[in-house]
Amino acid sequence: MFLVDALPDGDRVTLAGREGHHAAAVQRLRVGERLLLGDGRGGIATAVVTGTGRSMLELEIGERRRDQPPVPRLVVVQGIGKGDRSELAVQAMTEVGVDEVVPWPAARSVAQWRGERGERAWQRWVVTAREAAKQSRRSWLPVVSEPAATPAVAERLRADATGAAVVLHEEAEQRLGTVPLPSNGDLVVIVGPEGGVAPAELAAFEAAGAVPVRLGNTILRTSTAGVAALSVLNFRLKRW
Repeated sequence: MFLVDALPDGDRVTLAGREGHHAAAVQRLRVGERLLLGDGRGGIATAVVTGTGRSMLELEIGERRRDQPPVPRLVVVQGIGKGDRSELAVQAMTEVGVDEVVPWPAARSVAQWRGERGERAWQRWVVTAREAAKQSRRSWLPVVSEPAATPAVAERLRADATGAAVVLHEEAEQRLGTVPLPSNGDLVVIVGPEGGVAPAELAAFEAAGAVPVRLGNTILRTSTAGVAALSVLNFRLKRW
């Protein structure tokens, strides 16, 4: 799928810029081949290549559709991990349907986002989510919010009266498969970094209304825990 700022009103359009270059020069699409265009806000259109250039394609638009935003929204507060584990988490969570990812500089996060280095790291998450959404042909691009510290996350949980929140924790007694789910608002899943969620953080989230839950009897990496949780929730919400 190729992303555009807006789906065209007419039957013909030129795909240029970065997406046009990728389609023409990298994927080498030719006349007669079909592709998908998306605006990242629910709009999807099929298209057929009618002409090619060095870094552009001429397209004829076919069927269109507009998907409604999912309800409730699946939000993952992802503890910032070391190396490329965070980006792997963002990629996989995008593929399985996360609606928003909130980078969380947890107490036990080894990597710290500060200054220009932090901005570059955040931008990598944004790009990773965008590319994964294209690969998985999502009609809605997930939001990658700016980093939020523990107090800001807790305040967000308190402010959402219609949603719900869970904290993945290895010592929790309740399982994610049994916790009540909201029908509106945000369903927030908090995933700790490699060292897990610190006791003070867990207490702050519980005070804000979050419920500690576990997935099973094994300990998952921070790069896979969110994906596993979203898979359970997708099934329970009948998205899958």
